[in-house]
Amino acid sequence: MRIADMNWMQVEARVQRDDRCVLPIGSVEQHAYLSLCVDMILSEKVAVDAAEPLGVPVYPAVPFGLTPYFADFPGTVTLRLSTYVALIEDILESLYRSGFRRVVVVNGHGGNSPIQGFFKEWMVHRRDARIKLHNWWNAPKTWAKVLEIDPAASHASWMENFPWTRVPGVKPPEAAKPAVDMRRLQTANPAEVRALIGDGNFHGRYERPDDEVLALWQVAVAETRTIIEEDWP
Repeated sequence: MRIADMNWMQVEARVQRDDRCVLPIGSVEQHAYLSLCVDMILSEKVAVDAAEPLGVPVYPAVPFGLTPYFADFPGTVTLRLSTYVALIEDILESLYRSGFRRVVVVNGHGGNSPIQGFFKEWMVHRRDARIKLHNWWNAPKTWAKVLEIDPAASHASWMENFPWTRVPGVKPPEAAKPAVDMRRLQTANPAEVRALIGDGNFHGRYERPDDEVLALWQVAVAETRTIIEEDWP
């Protein structure tokens, strides 16, 4: 359930019988012909779809993340690492004060991964709390489904092209994009990144039939639900 559909009294009653909640985190960054908010949209939707049958509250996605390499693409917003850590810490402290002790952070953006080190540090001081970081798109079962459908999958390719991440009236190219030079990309500054990747897709087809991507989505939702539901200490 969305926290937006609850009041404070319902949250207070909820944490007395179940101290789990879900915090989606994303990014606002270029995704070629798709929405700039792909990572935010997908992290929140997979969290909501997964948590709904469990009745576990899902917070709105944190929209902004760490994406300095895309800084030269208009519309992209990137935070400094120190800003991001401070922001996430304040959110976790608020969740803790509300009574939540088991938090699943559903991540939609690979660039946010450095936050995992902070989670370990935070739990040093909040030893009755537990955090799971779930990168939904490359979790084992979800990534296996990606490879089953089409191994040529990457940032801003078909694997992020869902009905809810498309920009109305925008039709992507039909041809698959050749792979970019990832070795050069790893050491490139923002201007060089833009020159290397062009429209923003790293490689692969821009879209695939909806029945294929919706089958991928079903796997992702089920895998995320298992993370929320099981294997808590």
